[in-house]
Amino acid sequence: MAIRQYKPTSAGRRAGQVMISDDLTRGATAPKKLLVRQKKRGGRNNQGRITARHRGGGHKQMYRIVDSYRNNRDGQDATVLSIQYDPGRSARLALLQYANGDKAFILAAEGMQEGQKIFTGAGSEPVVGANMTLDKIPLGMTIHNIEMVPGGGAKMCRAAGAGAVLNAREKNWAQITLPSGEVRRVPVACKATIGRVGNIEHNMVKIGKAGRNRWKGIRPSVRGSAMNPISHPMGGGEGRRSGGGHPCSPSGVLAKGGKTRKPRKPSKSAILRRRSSRRYGQQVL
Repeated sequence: MAIRQYKPTSAGRRAGQVMISDDLTRGATAPKKLLVRQKKRGGRNNQGRITARHRGGGHKQMYRIVDSYRNNRDGQDATVLSIQYDPGRSARLALLQYANGDKAFILAAEGMQEGQKIFTGAGSEPVVGANMTLDKIPLGMTIHNIEMVPGGGAKMCRAAGAGAVLNAREKNWAQITLPSGEVRRVPVACKATIGRVGNIEHNMVKIGKAGRNRWKGIRPSVRGSAMNPISHPMGGGEGRRSGGGHPCSPSGVLAKGGKTRKPRKPSKSAILRRRSSRRYGQQVL
């Protein structure tokens, strides 16, 4: 894959970039039973109230059902029919066909190609795309699509380019290092897929113009300091005043420096080292 920069025929073309999708299979279509109609809600909950701001509009999309469990596939061979684009996520999807004729979507790992054989379960070789429990994966390998609870489905490392490293095993626990630098332990009975999620250059694409964000369903964001006092705690004042207070949301929740994780969350005991200060500015204790 590569990123294409067009000639600056307009302001949007000058700053914008697009991804050359040479990794996708031409003419590939998704099976209808793996597609679900995705209703637009505009950031509103079941009461009609806006709970997520700056949402609305966007292109029509169909949700692809991705098999994040692969529980009933142990010991089965599968063939990669195609690598497809998913409008709802940054990663690519690989359409698998099993020996019994069943088809399923999984996250496409880096290096996965059309026609490749994929094996699920114990006894498979540690190749890219193989899915097995953590006690069967060699130490030091890069993994993604990781479960947090055995049989609970993959929860970690599912975005484009994401990959964790399996560091050690001790009794019934495996120690992994996540992309953020956090070191966490998970049960060895949890499943993971070998390799790194594909489409690594996804975060290098420049939007270039506001219209591309509108296509994605992202509406414009207005600074709080540009609003009236009745609309935002930071609004009002003469000129470009910040208001004198700390940055916050329209409801008054602090935007910087506040802790967002529950102190007594059950999974806190599974974190051996919090995420690195090199990426987030300060060490989270």
